[in-house]
Amino acid sequence: VPPGTKNDFAINKLSQISERIGSIFLIVNAIGSVIGGFALLVGAFGIANIMFVTVKERTKIIGLKKAIGARSVSILTEFLIEAVTLCLIGGLIGIVIVLLVSLLLTYGADFPVTLSFKNISVGIAISAIVGVLSGIIPAFSASRMNPVVAIRSN
Repeated sequence: VPPGTKNDFAINKLSQISERIGSIFLIVNAIGSVIGGFALLVGAFGIANIMFVTVKERTKIIGLKKAIGARSVSILTEFLIEAVTLCLIGGLIGIVIVLLVSLLLTYGADFPVTLSFKNISVGIAISAIVGVLSGIIPAFSASRMNPVVAIRSN
């Protein structure tokens, strides 16, 4: 630029660009967390409904078990294990789908995406927690049934 003329250029620093991209990713992560939270909530209600139906279908069996001496804790544990198993199966299916999409993006679109062991273990732990939370009320109601009333039910 000759002396006395106006500067017609700008200096861009890489740190400014990375800060803007970082703020965009923070917003995307926040939105993804909210959507994920709602998905977990809907899934938890779905598992709870499945467990309530399971308890209703097995009312006579629960009554027979209690009549021959089954403890409430064993019935509670049975239904909790079933709820956690349902959630873990759903969580593992979700992890497999994410793994396949990450492989597709990495090798198909040349956009490297990784799924760490930490992400997988957090997903499995969240699935187990959702299973316990959504199955505790149906399992508790099953464990508190009166054996005579349960056997007579339809």
